[in-house]
Amino acid sequence: MIPANVEGVRDGTVGGTGRPSADGARAAARRLDTFIAQRGLKHSRQRSVIVETFYSMGGHVPVEALVARVREQDPRVSLATVYRTMKLLAESGLAVARQFGDGQTRYETARSEHHDHLICTGCGRIVEFENERIEELQLRVARRHGFSVESHKLELYGRCPDCRRARERGGRETAP
Repeated sequence: MIPANVEGVRDGTVGGTGRPSADGARAAARRLDTFIAQRGLKHSRQRSVIVETFYSMGGHVPVEALVARVREQDPRVSLATVYRTMKLLAESGLAVARQFGDGQTRYETARSEHHDHLICTGCGRIVEFENERIEELQLRVARRHGFSVESHKLELYGRCPDCRRARERGGRETAP
């Protein structure tokens, strides 16, 4: 059971807004432009729209939601262009692809601080959290078994408070 007072729980947003700062988005766009140029690729207006839209959305963005939002600005942007751009963002270290067991790839902006996830199996809500005691315990376990940790991810699956309440009342859980 996950304690209700998990230390450092955040709602999946940066600074409580769900979006990186405008300066952060511009810096990311410049880094991506450099990355693209180093690979001999061209800068495109569509790619810029995708990057700006992704950074404005915040959280854990499904590609399909990103495509829908991008097409509000430019209906000609293809699904393939969005996937290629997100792959470039991930390869450049500006985004991280996440799979939370539902067959859908989501992307989040890459941040320097490590965090873990709580995922609601009822509605799909994703909560990010940080907990130093968990991090220390994972390292102790790895050392005890002779491992040198290179990376890790912790994903806890269960029911969020809203879905638990709905289930207890016999109602329907919130759709993702």
